[in-house]
Amino acid sequence: MDKRFLAVIGAIIIIFVGFLIFRNDDASAPQSKGKPTNHVKGEGAVTLVEYGDFQCPACGQYYPIVEQVTDKYASDVTFQFRHYPLVSIHPNAFAASRAAESAGKQGKFWEMYDKLYGNQQAWSSSSNPTSIFETYAKQIGINTNQYNKDFKSASVNDAINADLAEGKKIGVKATPTFVLNGKVIENPQPTVEAFSEVLDKAIADKKQNQQ
Repeated sequence: MDKRFLAVIGAIIIIFVGFLIFRNDDASAPQSKGKPTNHVKGEGAVTLVEYGDFQCPACGQYYPIVEQVTDKYASDVTFQFRHYPLVSIHPNAFAASRAAESAGKQGKFWEMYDKLYGNQQAWSSSSNPTSIFETYAKQIGINTNQYNKDFKSASVNDAINADLAEGKKIGVKATPTFVLNGKVIENPQPTVEAFSEVLDKAIADKKQNQQ
């Protein structure tokens, strides 16, 4: 058989296998010894959970809308963020989640969350985002020595992997994915009005069920 033909067949097989590995990289359930994170704000009976990736452009687009919505519904909606870094397409995403989780150990999760989304373009393409994240840690006023230890710790990795595992259990495949009162919903348009329509209905339904 022609050697060039065999070479072409071999190349096709390698490309195909590589494609499958890429497709399955985010689909395989991570092994984690940790517990899912519990980063919440608001005090409402309705719960809105976002599975997000700090490097995801769509998450960045939704970020200011989610901020406005959570402020608007602070007394009616509990907002929770869970990590879902898509590492096969966003190589800095897991490190960003580590930065947020490490800041959270010093009570500054949401401050780092704001830094990461608010400056997404500044660090997304960096070959060394950890130094940028450390700068953010200094800016939000946490102990950087402790932050650096936590950033490298197994407990932080386990917490992120636990979020990933929980997301996969409920069928999360992309970011952002929003879960309203335990059910994955179709993403509202990235406007305050679209989110408000969804949340107003959920709040009304909750109140009716409690009567």
